[in-house]
Amino acid sequence: MCFFPVSLRKFEYKAFGLGAKSRMTVPANRRSVFYQQDKLNSLRFILLSDACYSSSCKLFFSNDPVKIVKAKGQYMYDENGRQYLDCINNVAHVGHCHPDIVKAAHEQNQLLNTNSRYLHDNLVDYAKRLSKTLPEKLCIFYFLNSGSEANDLALRLARQYTEHEDVIVLDHSANCFLSAYHGHLTSLIDISPYKFRNLGGQKEWVHVAPIPDTYRGLYREDHENSVTAYADEVKNVIEHARERGRKIAAFFAESLPSVGGQIIPPAGYFQKVAEHVHKAGGVFIADEIQVGFGRVGKHFWAFQLQGEDFIPDIVTMGKPIGNGHPLACVATTKEIAEAFAATGVEYFNTFGGNPVSCAIGLTVLDVIEKEHLQAHATEVGNFLMKLLKEQQLKHPIIGDVRGCGLFIGVDLIKDQVKRTPATAEAEDLVTRLKENYILLSTDGPGRNVLKFKPPMCFNMEDAKFVVETIDKILTDMEKECLNH
Repeated sequence: MCFFPVSLRKFEYKAFGLGAKSRMTVPANRRSVFYQQDKLNSLRFILLSDACYSSSCKLFFSNDPVKIVKAKGQYMYDENGRQYLDCINNVAHVGHCHPDIVKAAHEQNQLLNTNSRYLHDNLVDYAKRLSKTLPEKLCIFYFLNSGSEANDLALRLARQYTEHEDVIVLDHSANCFLSAYHGHLTSLIDISPYKFRNLGGQKEWVHVAPIPDTYRGLYREDHENSVTAYADEVKNVIEHARERGRKIAAFFAESLPSVGGQIIPPAGYFQKVAEHVHKAGGVFIADEIQVGFGRVGKHFWAFQLQGEDFIPDIVTMGKPIGNGHPLACVATTKEIAEAFAATGVEYFNTFGGNPVSCAIGLTVLDVIEKEHLQAHATEVGNFLMKLLKEQQLKHPIIGDVRGCGLFIGVDLIKDQVKRTPATAEAEDLVTRLKENYILLSTDGPGRNVLKFKPPMCFNMEDAKFVVETIDKILTDMEKECLNH
């Protein structure tokens, strides 16, 4: 890493009022010596980061960022030792720095870490363990390093198997800038409305269907059959594509859309969509990168919420699979894998499925089972949902509380009729929660949905603490609104 020359002292003085607009605004009631020193330390770090780190890489709480130096379980600690409750880090799936994960990585690192061109028990053992969590037909595995790599490979598999090119993805509307997101590679930006609407626009081989959001979507909770209505929208997209001479390779969707606002598709929707997609010669890809590995509680995979009669053709995994270690996977059928191999072009991923990654992946599965984290997610998630719904009755700004297990969204609105996103209020709430040492963030088409995706060790006391703090902050915000 290279740091460009920069005068810290010059910039520090300017930032505290001697000639330049400050990046850090110090509230009058907190101008203690300690607070100013704390800000000065953060400013030094930001200036060094700005000198060598792209401005397109964003920080959480960019106006007042937190420097995290360690973490354990569901808690993170800044450079001054202050503890923050982590409500959003679904990557540290079984808890930050879980001792079993750390031990597995360390022990395997002492023995061997190399590419997957050699025989190794960890690779075979891990594939077998994963297969036990999935429907029988999903029996072929490819190991990679990130969710983006997994989704890119899934797209290649679908295209090779179907010999078609086009992809159907989900979105809220043409004016929405936060919806489907499947990764940062060029191929995935092209199928992510969240990204392509801000870049080169929609490619001719990409088709967009409305996201099955029954709270603020096209067909809402009062619709007589939202499942069929939303699935028919996909059917219509397929028909329009066919009329233009296009052929569908895949329907690509998160099992529970996260960036789109913590959406829970109505049960039965995927089955009907798969029927239309298969009839068109395409395959169904379930993106489990955000929500797999027991997060929904009652099932190991979120796509299983749709019912036992639904099985995707391809499943992608990432983030929680390695508890913070770079690991990802694609699971598919023998037929699709054989079509991919028939090209004669080798698929090789240097670090995908290496012994250390597989040792960690195996240990993640062990911890989920040993600590009963699926049952825990159900119990704590139900409790958190109950507390949040009680707040919904008390605070009109809470329009909807939805979720399953430890995947929960709280939709903040300006009015009950139009359900206008309370974007500024959501940002204010998240900022105040951070000041109370709770880390939460927002998603959704209006950046107004509080998203809960904590480490799976998040407990009842944590849930009570978060909701009590939200209640207090919303009460204060309501009083401030009345006073103005």
